[in-house]
Amino acid sequence: MTPAERTRWIGERARAAGFDLCGVAPAAPEELGELSRLPEWLARGFAGEMKYLHDSRRADPRSVLQGARSLIVVALNYNSAQPASAQLPADAKDESPRGPRGLISRYAWGDDYHDVIRQKLAALIEEMRAQFLERFEARAYADTGPIVERVAAKHAGLGWLAKNTCLIHPQLGSWLFLGVIVTTLALEPSLAPGAPPPPDLCGSCTRCLDACPTQAFPEPYVLDARRCISYLTIELRGAIPEEFREQMGRNVIGCDICQDVCPWNRKAPVTSLAAFEPRQTLFAPELEWLASLSQQEFSAVFRGSAVKRAKWRGLVRNACVALGNSSIAPDQPAYPRVIRLLDRLASSEDAMISGHARWALVRLSGSHDQPAPDGLRVRIAESKTE
Repeated sequence: MTPAERTRWIGERARAAGFDLCGVAPAAPEELGELSRLPEWLARGFAGEMKYLHDSRRADPRSVLQGARSLIVVALNYNSAQPASAQLPADAKDESPRGPRGLISRYAWGDDYHDVIRQKLAALIEEMRAQFLERFEARAYADTGPIVERVAAKHAGLGWLAKNTCLIHPQLGSWLFLGVIVTTLALEPSLAPGAPPPPDLCGSCTRCLDACPTQAFPEPYVLDARRCISYLTIELRGAIPEEFREQMGRNVIGCDICQDVCPWNRKAPVTSLAAFEPRQTLFAPELEWLASLSQQEFSAVFRGSAVKRAKWRGLVRNACVALGNSSIAPDQPAYPRVIRLLDRLASSEDAMISGHARWALVRLSGSHDQPAPDGLRVRIAESKTE
């Protein structure tokens, strides 16, 4: 087979495997222009505590596999028929006896996308080995290695990099999981030599930038992860800076706001994969339930879910913040339960959990004219002086 024939064959098999998009980009870093900006972005501190982003191999895909020549890039639609994550269902209001609900990012509603994509990529590599006579090496990544997938996707012709730094496809929008196979195979790139990547169609629109509650974009096309709600709820292991807690709202895992407001997602198609349909407990989950989970319960409930990335103590921390940002009032049925739960967590031996629970108690007591229940006044007073 010629390189062009191989590329066409791989595209056909990728689509047969369920991928929505497939393209090929060169592995050479000089062909992937955005990679040259990575050192400056890191130098500005925008990676926060994500030390893995400093891996020098990210600047050159060839460094992950000796002799690498091509990047096979695939995209998988994970959009759901459910409403935007920020739109709570009618039965999830704070006055409900079931109490306040939280928000989990759309990407984490179903099965762990890492597992889904890696299985499909592994199967595609096996098909390639059976089809191509020459020996070759290949490694697959699905947000699991030193590959900047979205840059590879742009140069494989799958879309443009938007002002919120997400990849956007003109028909599929930005609800896309990306995967990459780095291979020593000689393949024909999807873009002809000298041809530009897909045009940037964001135009003068700044809805994603304007809607970000924490103003995580210091400029268009640049993300300061340290201010991003997704980073704060998932990647950050310590205490969430108080300046961002109120702006986090009900988000307990990730944030979809900049994608929810994007015009290119208005008509985005819904995925056909059952794996990405929301698990019953993950669309607008009850915050009391999340905050009261034990480590063992967390491990059982979120087995096979991307939520586990946040860890148990991170999820409880996030649920405390979300409870503090709820509008639940003393005359509502769930209020006494919420206060008792937060009071118990405020006594936790884990300083991070106790600190966020105390913050939530102060928020809930300070937002109402009625005093806090007996037994909590001293604790709240102490929290306000910390």
